[in-house]
Amino acid sequence: MKPTVFFLLLAAAVPFHAQAQTQAPQTPMPGQILVTGTLADEAGKAAVLARLRELYGAERVVDQIAIGNVAVPANWNAYVKKLIAPNLKLISRGQISIAGNNVSVRGEVANEAQRQQIASDIATSLNPTYVVNNGLRVKAAEAEQGLLDAALDKRIIEFDSGKASITPAGLAILDEMAAVMLKLRGRKVEVIGHTDDTGLRASNVALSQARAEAVRAYLASKGIVAESVLVSGQGPDRPVASNATADGRARNRRIEFRIVQ
Repeated sequence: MKPTVFFLLLAAAVPFHAQAQTQAPQTPMPGQILVTGTLADEAGKAAVLARLRELYGAERVVDQIAIGNVAVPANWNAYVKKLIAPNLKLISRGQISIAGNNVSVRGEVANEAQRQQIASDIATSLNPTYVVNNGLRVKAAEAEQGLLDAALDKRIIEFDSGKASITPAGLAILDEMAAVMLKLRGRKVEVIGHTDDTGLRASNVALSQARAEAVRAYLASKGIVAESVLVSGQGPDRPVASNATADGRARNRRIEFRIVQ
């Protein structure tokens, strides 16, 4: 997973354009948190930096805060500290801008639920005079995962009983999966093998691993770069149905495709 790169832009002055009077933020190195803008006093600056260093680690915070003659809304420093909350760490390639009573947050999150929750948490930490602009977007991985899920369409890639050889019906499904994966432009995909709980666990784990590797090999024959496909065998450890019935066991014997975050 790539380290988060984040900007925190601060402008205590009420007019939003006051932000333009501060030093332009530099491009941070991977993993750094760049904080820039203008605050009214050293105490406010120290409080913001202390909160950021507590959250991200002192070595990751790059201080470019200036001190200037700016107007500060009531309790502004306290609200800024509230906004520097742990859920900001869910955002990658992000930026939060706090200019007077205007808050804007941008960047990428893993899913729609996170996007809405972060914006909600920001809004509820402030008083009603603040305006929050939610510019967060869901990572492309979620849309790409949707493509894989739609292509598989809850079908089971079948293997010969007790073996890692793929049946003709299973190969036909993999042909469709390969066509979709070619559109993902090198995105890494994990192929995960699963079994039911019949027999010894160790044998099932080995069989699921061998089946995942067989899928990777076939995808490679269809033009998918082998290095972009990770494989793992989970054996019977992650069932999606009861192993007490034949139908449930059949559903548990499956290959799963997951976009690697």
